[in-house]
Formats: sequence, structure tokens, C-alpha cells
Amino acid sequence: MVSILTARDNVVDCYLDEGQVFAGGNALNVAVFARRAGARAAYAGTVGTDAAGALIRNALALEGVSTEFLQVRPGSTAYCVIGRNNGDRVFREVGLGVSRAEFDGGFVSPASEFDAVHLSVSSGLEDLAADLASVSRLSFDFSTSRDAVLLSAVVGHCYLASFSGGDLTGTEGLDLARSAIGMGATWALVTRGADGAVLVSKEHTHEAPAANTTLVDTLGAGDTYIATVLTELLQTRNPDEALTAASEASALTCSRLGAFGKGEPLTAVALPIEQGAAPLVTSH
Repeated sequence: MVSILTARDNVVDCYLDEGQVFAGGNALNVAVFARRAGARAAYAGTVGTDAAGALIRNALALEGVSTEFLQVRPGSTAYCVIGRNNGDRVFREVGLGVSRAEFDGGFVSPASEFDAVHLSVSSGLEDLAADLASVSRLSFDFSTSRDAVLLSAVVGHCYLASFSGGDLTGTEGLDLARSAIGMGATWALVTRGADGAVLVSKEHTHEAPAANTTLVDTLGAGDTYIATVLTELLQTRNPDEALTAASEASALTCSRLGAFGKGEPLTAVALPIEQGAAPLVTSH
């Protein structure tokens, strides 16, 4: 069984209109969906001693994701206030809480025990890309960022470089993926929502349409796609089959509220949420 460690980016996703809260965050979601895709998965990061932290720990345990490397620190767990616009998620407010606390012993040593380690642009660990890639295969979700400095520092260390390209044409998405390969990535994935995805290596290009779904909430769909593709590639599965599996898994994620798991009442977690906050440009 292949093994994947994901690092740092965790939140509780708070849906004010529905009065529900879910465990989430890119790295956390990728761990869960990698486990569902057949990997041994673990999450490394920091949650608070509050009810939101307990919700995250319980959600991971229910999904079979190891919390051996999860640390609990006094303070508040990170949160994100979610809105929806015709099913598409909108990030309205973020509180980082203790999620960026110093991680005891660092992330490199735990990563060496796994076949791959996954970060997102929200993990804030891009400075560790070279060190992590020296002990494991690095998966990095750039989301919508195409910052030249970030790409030049990280892409060349990536086994899988992933991008959210919902704003790109098919040609632009393909160009982005090929650019990442030219910078040294082994694989490059660009997801384009309802317009499907492209997966590129040095030798081949693979494309897949989006699977049919009843759209409820797109939160976590990209994380599902990345986790499934990463797990399938590590298992040396056919890339076209990997894309098909990822499309189907993402479609299921889009058909429900929250990225995964059972929502809890928002009143169960006491968080300093400012209702009516303006939309943010961020991602997970």
C-alpha cells in the first residue's frame, strides 16, 4: 500500500446559512481522499484545544487517517467561513488560529517515512520544498497561483504539481502544465472544473472530461482530484484510468455539502466569526 503524508493546511469550514461546520483545508482533505483512494494516509499539522480541534481529530479518525503527527496547542483552531454562489464555493473569512504554530521536530523527518508528501500554497511551507523532495516525492497544489517566484522555487522539486485552472482555456491549461514539466516536475495536473482536467508528463498528455454530477458544493472537489490522481500514480496505475477515477470521486464531492464527513451544528464550535464578511481571494 502506498503512503502519503499531508502537512499543515487545516480549518473547520463554517457554513453560516446552513448552520453547519465541517473539517477541511486542502492538506487535510487530500489526506482523507488519498485514504479513500487506497493509500495509507497521515496528517501533520496543528489544531487548537477547542471544540473545533476536537471535530478535526474525530473526523480524521473516522476516515482512517493517522493523526500520529497531529499536534494540539492551546488556542483556537483555524476556520474558514464559506458561502456558495450557484454551488460554487466562496471564501468569506479566514482565521488561522494556531495552524501556523511551530511544528515540533519539523516536517522533513516524518515525510521520510512516506512515499509522498503533499503541501498546498496555503500550507506556507514552500521553503521546505527541496528538503521534503530529498526524502520523499513532493506533491504541491499551487491552486490559482502562477507567481513566477513561487513556481521557480517549487515546481522543479515536484513529483506532482497541481493547478486550478477554471479561468483558463483548454489551450492555456495545457500550456501551464507543459510549462511545469519544462521546469522539472515529473507530472503536472491542471483541473478546470466542469471543463475537465489535463495530466502531463515529459512524454505524454492525458485529458479527461468532468464526470456528471448534481452540483451542490464545489468545496473540496479539487482536493479530491489531486488526492486520487496522486494515489493512482504512486500505485503506477494507467494515467487515463487515474483521471477517470479522480473525475468520478470529485463528482461525488460536488454532490454534497462540505468536502467530506458529517456536518456538525455551527453552535458546537465557538469561533470568532464576523458575520457578513466580504469574500476573500484565497483557496483550499
